[in-house]
Amino acid sequence: MIGSSSFSPYPKDRINHTLTGTVLSESIFIFDNRIEIISPGTLPNNLTVEKIRNGNSNIRNPVLVSFIAKGLLPYRGLGSGIKRALEDWPDIDFIDDREGGLFTATIHRNQREGSEKSSEKSSEKSSEKIITLMKEEPELSAKEIGVRLDMTPRAIEKQIAALKKSGKIQRVGPAKGGHWEVMD
Repeated sequence: MIGSSSFSPYPKDRINHTLTGTVLSESIFIFDNRIEIISPGTLPNNLTVEKIRNGNSNIRNPVLVSFIAKGLLPYRGLGSGIKRALEDWPDIDFIDDREGGLFTATIHRNQREGSEKSSEKSSEKSSEKIITLMKEEPELSAKEIGVRLDMTPRAIEKQIAALKKSGKIQRVGPAKGGHWEVMD
């Protein structure tokens, strides 16, 4: 059970934002370091992982929406669950696997405090590797960089955001067809 003491690092009410939509047709897997919610199907229409991270939504399950509208499910803020979950628990990865026909949300357990120093060192090494790849192949997408460096989508997003914030890199043009510029 998510509310049990063995899963206390995951806030029960925050997880509900993500789990409410999983009741009817998804699979939930609980591991020591994460919870994975796997849903058949992909994001609808032109919705992307980036757009849902920014708060965009689209009705994916009209049956579930009808239960919510009738008050049969305890839910608030229709279409805002992922946004609220990310505000409360930002370490969530989303994968829209169009070839496999699955959408996966992975909620990661917080790192332990003792690992902060090693995490900082690995972040520095990771950012150096990302910059090297961007210099060699500026047209690579963040996803492709993650695959090459064997990093999760969320880890790549964090690294790229930090590199952008520090002024070391910038994206020129659109996500598809654009390229990275590394500032010297």
